[in-house]
Amino acid sequence: MSHKHAMILLAFIVLGAASGVLLGWYNPALAVSFSWLGTLFLNALKMTIIPLVIASIISGIGSLGDLKKLGKMGGFTLLYYTLSTAVAVLIGLIVVNWIQPGAGMQWSQAGVPDYILEKQDTGASDIILSLVSPNLISSAAQTQLLPLIVFAILFSMALSTLGEKGRPVFQLFDGINEAMMKLVVWVMHLAPIGIFALIAARLGNAGGGEQFLSEMKAVGWHVVTVLTGLSIHGVLLLLVLFLMTRRGIPYLVGMARALVTAFGTASSSATLPLTMECVRENGVSHKVSKFVLPLGATINMDGTALYEAAAVMFIAQAYGIDLSLTQQAIVFVTATLAAIGAAGIPEAGLVTMVIVLSAVGLPLDGIALLLSVDWFLDRFRTSINVWSDSVGSAIVDRFT
Repeated sequence: MSHKHAMILLAFIVLGAASGVLLGWYNPALAVSFSWLGTLFLNALKMTIIPLVIASIISGIGSLGDLKKLGKMGGFTLLYYTLSTAVAVLIGLIVVNWIQPGAGMQWSQAGVPDYILEKQDTGASDIILSLVSPNLISSAAQTQLLPLIVFAILFSMALSTLGEKGRPVFQLFDGINEAMMKLVVWVMHLAPIGIFALIAARLGNAGGGEQFLSEMKAVGWHVVTVLTGLSIHGVLLLLVLFLMTRRGIPYLVGMARALVTAFGTASSSATLPLTMECVRENGVSHKVSKFVLPLGATINMDGTALYEAAAVMFIAQAYGIDLSLTQQAIVFVTATLAAIGAAGIPEAGLVTMVIVLSAVGLPLDGIALLLSVDWFLDRFRTSINVWSDSVGSAIVDRFT
């Protein structure tokens, strides 16, 4: 896609998002009627995820030509993702201790959804077991990317040892990858309408502008805390990007279509095809983006990690529980690890928060405090997740 074409599409996407907010705010009943258009767009994006992820990783590793290069790229990628997630959690803890959003809060008891309570026995072993799937078809059907990525990496490594016999297979997947990227470009022409419908319908389901504001007032300082932390982390990533690669605002503008789409879909996995397209247009090497971005969409959840740390501290403050430095250190570690295990799907942060709450002995009922605004904050933290992935691909490209 040419730069001019991309900028025109971006303008229409932003216009669609703004129109969705206005319609959902003032006419929620009508806004909900457009939900099927958002679902159609989301399904079109999800349709491309599985073949794109598998083909991009296999063709990307094949283009390296040497497994030693894979080790270097993989090590640098994991180092960046671990550090960026840890920094995000630290920012979340600092901001929530500064603002104290839950102090003196009055709240009424509410129920916690069953799908969250079912996760209260989730542990580290479950996250490790999720790396390997006994049924790849089932994992693909459920869009469980992590086991598919592990398989694609191992399969690519095996192909690399075959020499000339493996080359036609790499070429096949390279062709599939190029075809899928072309398909992504076509799908993105639906983005203005799709994002309009997704935002309008979600705000409409929340009851419109007045109902949304009343819910915001109940936990307003929590919203301010999370958005402040996410903003700080986003700016910090931009600064790191400039210092390490000399890329800056132009790179951010080039990623705008992916970031607005992430806001509209609230899913880093669904946004992955467009993230890869935008990164390519920004000049990042194909061999890097094919490996770094699918992995990042699965394990690099900076926004989710920051949210979990801030939310857990907010719940503790609302209950009048003073967490010690040792307990906050436990929150730091478990929020970092839980975010890595979070699937790139809507509201995954709520599910993995169970792990963090359990680690410091806080009641799971506290999650009910956050449900009314989670859908709203989910969009911002997803955008930060995608932004961190994009920055990571540029940094890895610079140093590998």
